[in-house]
Amino acid sequence: MASGSTRPTSRDVAQAAGVSQAAVSLVLGDKWRGRVSAATAERVREAARELGYRPNLAARNLRLGHTRTVLLVVPALTTEFFAGVYTGAARVAARHGFGVVLYPSPEGVGPARDPFHSAQAALDGVIASSMAADALTAIHGDQLPLVMLDSDPRGSLGAATVNLDIADGVRQVADHLLALGHRRFLHLAADVPSWTFHIRAQELAGRLTAVPGATLATTRAPISIEGALAAAEAALAAPGPRPTALVCDDDKLAAGAYKAARRLGLRIPEDLSVTGLDDLALASALDPELTTVRLDAELFGARGMEALLAVLEGGTPQQGDIPVELVVRGSTAPPGP
Repeated sequence: MASGSTRPTSRDVAQAAGVSQAAVSLVLGDKWRGRVSAATAERVREAARELGYRPNLAARNLRLGHTRTVLLVVPALTTEFFAGVYTGAARVAARHGFGVVLYPSPEGVGPARDPFHSAQAALDGVIASSMAADALTAIHGDQLPLVMLDSDPRGSLGAATVNLDIADGVRQVADHLLALGHRRFLHLAADVPSWTFHIRAQELAGRLTAVPGATLATTRAPISIEGALAAAEAALAAPGPRPTALVCDDDKLAAGAYKAARRLGLRIPEDLSVTGLDDLALASALDPELTTVRLDAELFGARGMEALLAVLEGGTPQQGDIPVELVVRGSTAPPGP
């Protein structure tokens, strides 16, 4: 090892083996055949072993333009759903020698600062939730191989999209409530400009429009318990026939609706049936436990990472939406008299 050096370099290996640094790179990169002799290759390997030389993989990857690092952009870290998405993506990435950097977009939507000096230099690709899509422009993530989650496949920025079958989840909710006899519906909609929430509203309205006597009112709220409480309380206290079923875009919204119902003296489910969407831990903590749509967040993240790997390899990602499942609990029942 060179005097004073704390870590041997390729120059040290070259000097010890009596060859050029270029020859060391060829041998240790396993590209020496036809360029240097087998004896020279063995001399280089022996010098590297004796010196304890290890190549700087990070620098090598940057030179080659491949860092084996993927950016996962999500709206926020305040929901366990996106923790599940990360877990699924990271598990698949690890099997293929990739790392995943998790990046929450400020406020869920809108531009975000570039978390790197240059995202294009530091990343091989991006997986992004539709709710965080606007962040991509600021970090130039839309100029990298990109997979969009929860996004309109007809207008996606990405080379591929991976979706949960949210439309079917909403249909399952509507059919469940209709079968119980409900006809007066209130939709507590997430006040977020995102394709996934547009689809929820569209599917619910379409399903109920086809049923004679069914009515649907809509009120919007930010995805927070406090916001849902205020919006649901105002809507439920409004003049006219009170809805018997409240369909919430998210389990957090449903939790706010529970508080609103109790403030108004309404019993769940005797006076008001409530449904959510996500099946967060919160759903089974509520009393009564919440009827909701279970979304497999880890599978969602895994499929997103698999799709990006397919794009990086020039292949075709798996097609088809991920199925979702209605979980019926104690918050829904036939409407009262």
